[in-house]
Amino acid sequence: MDPAAARGVLTVGDRRFGYYRLEGAGRTDLERLPFTVKVLLENMLRHAASGAGLVSPHDVQALAAWDPDQPGECELPFMPARVILQDFTGVPCIVDLAAMRDAVAAMGGDPARVNPLVPVDLVIDHSVQVDQYGSQAAFLINVEREYERNGERYALLRWAQQAFNRFRVVPPGTGIVHQVNLEFLADVVTSREAESGEPLAFPDTLVGTDSHTTMVNGLGVLGWGVGGIEAEAALLGQPLYQPMPQVIGFRLDGQLPVGSTATDLVLYVTEMLRGHGVVGKFVEFYGPGLSRLSVADRATISNMSPEFGATATVFPIDDETLRYLRMTGRRAEVVDRVEAYAKAQGLFRTDDGVEPRFSESLGLDLGEIRPSLAGPRRPQDRVALPDLPHNFRAAFDLTDAGRREAAPEAMPPMQGAIDEASEGSFPASDPPSYTRDRDKAGESPAGEARIGGGAAQPAAAPGRRVGQQGRLGKVQVEMDGTTFELRSGAVVIAAITSCTNTSNASVMVAAGLLARNAVARGLRTPPWVKTSLAPGSRAVTDYLGAAGLMEPLEALGFNLVGYGCTTCIGNSGPLAEPIAQAIEANDLLGVAVLSGNRNFEGRIHPLVRASYLASPPLVVAFALTGRIDMDLDREPLGLDRDGQPVRLADIWPGAAEVAEIVAERVRSEVFTRSYASVFDGDERWAGLPVPPGDRYAWDPESTYVARPPFFEGVTSEPAPISDIEGARVLAVLGDSVTTDHISPAGAIARTSPAGGWLTERGVEPRDFNSYGSRRGHHEVMVRGTFANIRLRNGLTPDVEGNATEHLPGGERMSIFDAAERYAAEHTPLIVLAGKEYGSGSSRDWAAKGPFLQGVRAVIAESYERIHRSNLVGMGVLPLQFLPGETAASLGLTGHERYTIRGLAERLTPRQRLEVEVTDDDGRTRSITAIARLDGPIDVTYYRNGGVLHTVLRRLASA
Repeated sequence: MDPAAARGVLTVGDRRFGYYRLEGAGRTDLERLPFTVKVLLENMLRHAASGAGLVSPHDVQALAAWDPDQPGECELPFMPARVILQDFTGVPCIVDLAAMRDAVAAMGGDPARVNPLVPVDLVIDHSVQVDQYGSQAAFLINVEREYERNGERYALLRWAQQAFNRFRVVPPGTGIVHQVNLEFLADVVTSREAESGEPLAFPDTLVGTDSHTTMVNGLGVLGWGVGGIEAEAALLGQPLYQPMPQVIGFRLDGQLPVGSTATDLVLYVTEMLRGHGVVGKFVEFYGPGLSRLSVADRATISNMSPEFGATATVFPIDDETLRYLRMTGRRAEVVDRVEAYAKAQGLFRTDDGVEPRFSESLGLDLGEIRPSLAGPRRPQDRVALPDLPHNFRAAFDLTDAGRREAAPEAMPPMQGAIDEASEGSFPASDPPSYTRDRDKAGESPAGEARIGGGAAQPAAAPGRRVGQQGRLGKVQVEMDGTTFELRSGAVVIAAITSCTNTSNASVMVAAGLLARNAVARGLRTPPWVKTSLAPGSRAVTDYLGAAGLMEPLEALGFNLVGYGCTTCIGNSGPLAEPIAQAIEANDLLGVAVLSGNRNFEGRIHPLVRASYLASPPLVVAFALTGRIDMDLDREPLGLDRDGQPVRLADIWPGAAEVAEIVAERVRSEVFTRSYASVFDGDERWAGLPVPPGDRYAWDPESTYVARPPFFEGVTSEPAPISDIEGARVLAVLGDSVTTDHISPAGAIARTSPAGGWLTERGVEPRDFNSYGSRRGHHEVMVRGTFANIRLRNGLTPDVEGNATEHLPGGERMSIFDAAERYAAEHTPLIVLAGKEYGSGSSRDWAAKGPFLQGVRAVIAESYERIHRSNLVGMGVLPLQFLPGETAASLGLTGHERYTIRGLAERLTPRQRLEVEVTDDDGRTRSITAIARLDGPIDVTYYRNGGVLHTVLRRLASA
């Protein structure tokens, strides 16, 4: 086949576009291919025709032969049209690019060649915290604190804005990356000038450094989350590799019943798909029910792809897509191009169209959906609203709704400060920092296991002993002159937050109407509830204000606290001190109700043990009750001014009124106005210092940004690979060790290695911020590697936290201190692990940190997809035990020395390598492990020391 022969001409109005016809791929029954496969096929066909050599005609033929019953085993290249970043993951990307410019210059090349080759947008949304709430001043105060904490990082992004081509920044206080992408950035079908001068039209595709990048799938745009290293490779023009896609069809029939919301629907879908098993697969919706779902409803479902494990969750382009594009202010020429292109390529869905063939299928009648929540610890654990009291009591072994004190053994084990480990885990959005006031005064968070300094010594503060539990009860609290009873089951956080739901005008208007009706009956929220409103774009507060709904929301404490992720990712800020003290002193079971997408224990707030995901109107309802252990179908929310009970059904808004307000107030001019100056920012942004020049002027005094050592000493040709000899084990880890265990995002303890380093440089503990905010500085991050307070290391089984043994002597110390000592002894390191190593957040520092600590290989039972790729991308060898074998079954304790042979020879994908294991008494035995270099490109990256080294050598020699 000749991919270039597939080029055709598409006429849209008076404009002509080149495009690559899918028929040119040689497939005759294109109408039976899923939308997902067709978009991937066009991507490969177009890039194969470019002649760049990154995609071959053979690759195109392999996908064109896609068979749902026999998907095949090959790895296929994907070259996204653009890349999207958020600030937590974007800052280290920019730091790497700046360092690459320095390295290219040192190698005699042109540093300006280090530039994005595809458009890149970075949206600053992850840093704002809910420090202030419940007042008109909350937004401005929180923004001020955000700049105080992060001004140095933001100055780097301001520099990048002017230093790099095709790179734009959406400043703080604007919106959440996925909602901004949905409402403004995404084109659905994009157009770029080709070398011929004729514009080329093709589907908008992307990857992003946040798992919820999938939200834009609801608009018919294919994209998903990747690690930072993969994102850097993509923006520098390298293809990403995916296995032959498996596409799960999900048929929808009927329509949502009155009283049910898109949030209720997504919780049903999450439960079903999690149970079905779709990890690593694509999900595609079809059926007549799609025509009764708005794009906002679809985006709510697509947003939660990581929660049920899918790579992406796609809704094909249809009339509703076009309506949404018009409603959000897209230009008429863009909408016309989307319609013409989609219909020309067979990408436009209609109710009477041919149903595609899928790898597997399942379905749901929308009429079955009932009001629901999910929790208390996992997003897939849906619970019907009437069953909530029983669900809560059963989850925590409570009697009488927690009013009676439970036995200590009744509390299930804490899963970790920010522990996202669960079976079939998935790449996640980062859960950032939380710092209590006492930490600001220099105390460590409870449970931080700081073992020694540079010198070996016994554990002085061993942290929370494994199995330690608390007690439940109730207590009288006095706050602001009021005394009230606080007990287990109290809702202490009620947050309308997250792009998952705030992008959906129907549920936001419903929340406003419920608040209006509650206020009219005289209801108020109890004093222990921390309420907040953090929408994903300014359009939300615009239409709520115009509809007169902001005022009643504010009357209940739902004041605007920021336009950012906030509570959804754990930036809920401190609870009122009397509340926090009461919970801690009495081991009360605090509850959060939020309109977010994640609710792992400890994620939302360290003092919250139960978190429930709910629609925005239900968040308002539970804020009014102040407790979770009640049946809102039967029990009243409270009493009105006349002492009469007010039930949820009494104030729940009617569907007709919601639809009327949405139609009247959610119009194109709202979005046009909100995004008119989206890249400009406020006076704080404009006033940030911008370092001049195309190469970043590194400040040696900075504790936020530093040139990383990854590219030091890189030569034009890679050095030959040698075997790994005499390696010691830095940590022996179990199953489902997450990237947050490896590289935590949260608070930096004063007594931790990172805290000590910051203190030595004059940083006060109150200004430590978080590991997530300091990802631009390798000295902080390498000290934070394996520093999660819930890490369990088999070398130190009696404690949780940052601890290991230096071998062979067995001295206990922090993992960083041990790594430093091994480095001084020129001893390479490995890690032993169980199943699903690297699950959780798509966090590149979980590969970068171990690399800087001297880890040269990991031997695990299995890997999460993105983390395996990140390890290869950093030149760390991922090895896998043979099927049925584990460290335990092989008798490996971690006290041995390891030599990995066969690397110096001709390395091939998935090669079996000999690992020589030597006990301390000198006895030697051999085991076999599989090199998880899954394709030829992985071998190339590994031989070059990583993907960025590969790209660097290409740029320097050009």
